[in-house]
Amino acid sequence: MSWDRQQGYGQGHGQGDGQSHGQGYGHGYGYGYGHGEQHPYAPQQPSTHQAQHLPQQPYPQESYPPQQPYRPECTETAGYAVGPDYGDYGAYGHDGAYGDDGAYGDNGEKRDDRYCRGGPAQAGQGVVVVEPATGEETRPESAAPQRDRYFDALRALALIRVVAYHTFGWAWAGLVFPSMGVMFGLAGTLMAKSLERPAPKVVRSRLRRLLPPFWLWGVFVVLGMLVHGWIPGWEIVYWVVPLGDPPGSAWGEQAWEILWYLRTYLWFVLLSPLLLRLFRLAPLPVLTLSLAPVLVLSFVWAGPDNRVGTGLWDLSTYLFCWMLGFAHRDGVLRRMRPAAVVAASLAALAFGGWYAFAHQADLGTYDLDENPLAQAFWSAGFVMLLMWAKAYFGIDFARLTRLRRTNRIVTVFNARAVTIYLWHEIALILAVPLIDRFWDVPAFETYLPLESQWFMFGVGWLLIGVFVLLCGWVEDVAARKKPRLLP
Repeated sequence: MSWDRQQGYGQGHGQGDGQSHGQGYGHGYGYGYGHGEQHPYAPQQPSTHQAQHLPQQPYPQESYPPQQPYRPECTETAGYAVGPDYGDYGAYGHDGAYGDDGAYGDNGEKRDDRYCRGGPAQAGQGVVVVEPATGEETRPESAAPQRDRYFDALRALALIRVVAYHTFGWAWAGLVFPSMGVMFGLAGTLMAKSLERPAPKVVRSRLRRLLPPFWLWGVFVVLGMLVHGWIPGWEIVYWVVPLGDPPGSAWGEQAWEILWYLRTYLWFVLLSPLLLRLFRLAPLPVLTLSLAPVLVLSFVWAGPDNRVGTGLWDLSTYLFCWMLGFAHRDGVLRRMRPAAVVAASLAALAFGGWYAFAHQADLGTYDLDENPLAQAFWSAGFVMLLMWAKAYFGIDFARLTRLRRTNRIVTVFNARAVTIYLWHEIALILAVPLIDRFWDVPAFETYLPLESQWFMFGVGWLLIGVFVLLCGWVEDVAARKKPRLLP
């Protein structure tokens, strides 16, 4: 593939949008959002005419909670985010799955939605109602989870851009849409929300959702490499928990090189309780200083030439984007002056773009995925504008739900984000021999553009769809939900 290159920072491994080098930076996915309309929870009262014909009750009627006015501070009902900002954490949770703070909570148990922080919450769309008489939990038939489609659309776009980049190798793709910066920003937002609960519970939940899809995928990759002569060492333990780059052979490199993202995301999850506490001590200074590590690695000390070094590069490259997620969740971006946000974002974009083109001769390309410092600053400016616009203007892409097919595609992409990310490279690998077989059919050779990369792109997505149907259910199992072919 044209995008398989070596840069030389430590051990080469898959970075960015599938490129092979030693810094580690790129693209990823993961989380969902939503809100539900609020309806008062109160018993239905009979009309005056009905009351005249009702028999007298021999026992006192059970009292119901009084009707409460809507309270913006009540931000969770049965795990569905509500309130003026839609909570940024809705019916579905992180990693595109039906998630941590979704309808089924962290342990897969339904929650009593009648009370939330600050007082009673109203039962309504997208919530579970607890029947006083039986104690059973039911969801209204008309209830339909509503999601914040702005972040959902960004995540789906990031996945499409990733597959396109790995197919065509466009160097300009990262400038148009820095997928991984966006996805780490979204992940940081969701992590900040989740950490309103005990940190150990949140970390366990993240591990539970991430590792089973990774294990299933890893079984096929590792067995394939073993069959083709790979002899692993003790580093094979990283195929169990990818705290470091899992080892592999050259035969399977195109498949396993993308694992840098899972390793980086996992470390961000583990560090988030500390990072969030530090951020809340001084939000703006800490956010600004989060760009310092990548500057140090670029100009002062390049780090060790091993797994630790490549991990440091990855964390440093996307630390600012992750902290931007915290800033969005805590309302820091919304409170900033528009002029200051735009000026800071444009300055970061300008520096990142200049640095990429200024070092084009050294690296052989202006591709951001080959230049961690340029990637860090370009992603910082790009994601800051996206996050600030979301918070300041209240963008939610709610009209997307009117486009049924598009809305459905976005939903599937978010619910199967981990599966799509892990299997897309294997799909592109298998597309090549499959297309080669098409040449043996005269009609295909005559009428199909078998030489076109766009045709390969289309075949790749068909194979991705097959993997989603065959393997996507693991994400449901990891979320402790009933497995389904499609969400």
